[in-house]
Amino acid sequence: MKTILIVTDAYYPQVNGVVRTLDKLAQILQKKNYNIKFLEPSAFPTFPMPTYKEIRLSVALPGVVRNKIEEINPDAIHIATEGPLGAMARRYCIKKNIAFSTSFHTQYPEYLRARAPVPLKWSYAYFRRFHSAAKYCLISSKTVAKRLQEKGFNNIVNWSLGVDSEIFNPSFRDENSVEFNFPRPIFLYVGRVAIEKNIEDFLKLNLQGTKLIVGSGPQLEQLKKQYQDCVFVGPKKGIELSRYYASADCFVFPSKTDTFGLVLLEAMASGLPVAAYPVQGPLDVIADSGAGILDENLQIAAQRAVKIAREKCVQYARKFSWERSAQIFLDNLPFIEK
Repeated sequence: MKTILIVTDAYYPQVNGVVRTLDKLAQILQKKNYNIKFLEPSAFPTFPMPTYKEIRLSVALPGVVRNKIEEINPDAIHIATEGPLGAMARRYCIKKNIAFSTSFHTQYPEYLRARAPVPLKWSYAYFRRFHSAAKYCLISSKTVAKRLQEKGFNNIVNWSLGVDSEIFNPSFRDENSVEFNFPRPIFLYVGRVAIEKNIEDFLKLNLQGTKLIVGSGPQLEQLKKQYQDCVFVGPKKGIELSRYYASADCFVFPSKTDTFGLVLLEAMASGLPVAAYPVQGPLDVIADSGAGILDENLQIAAQRAVKIAREKCVQYARKFSWERSAQIFLDNLPFIEK
């Protein structure tokens, strides 16, 4: 049985698309008879990321990371994030002349600029250098992949993600529960409550019905006080999250920086039409499927999307398979010759 090491600075208890993607990938690869090991922050002392305390960064010496990698003795290494652990694992692979793959999950340069006056060209220079050392860099958005190629990334592989239709499906719809006893239609947002998600574009919309927000983040308490007409329920996961998706009437995705947006697939698989801006992520996932409305005016998109037949969304989401996603990952994973 071959061992695959996934190095990631993002892992549980964080709840986000990167963590859920890696978790699901590991489950499928294990079924394919691969031994999956994670090198992640819980193995090290951590400190809260400045301006974003929910994310904790690892404090580890390169020698400690080296010892852990050599103890695992993997047959292949994939570096999923560009944080401290990813950087030290990258350094180890380069020093040992070990080929590895990476993945670009999030547009961190744009996220960083939203929080600090850091020029995009500086941060993109770092990320280009980081990923150029990998044999392959997997990116889930064709739109972002094209943009990165224009910025000098030359090892890009398109990596389509998937959705678990056993967990996310319309059977969990529950219109009668007290949890969903709000004026209809219910417009749902699921994700981090943070500035980079552009969530205020959703909260400001003048929509009949109810705006329901699932998730946590550094802006949660501030926005709860500021938008008292909206319903904030905190983070949800598993079947409980599925019930929120299936019981809402429209999914609103205000982000302009996500590289894919796994929540888009989860929403559609649950029978929920999507309203979003025509940007990377929604353009790649929704396209001209008819399962959502993309418009520069988010209010118009939401008002139109809520009228889309739920079954149309479910049928379209079934095209996205985690099995296919895992195979693309394997096909572009350079195994170590021993």
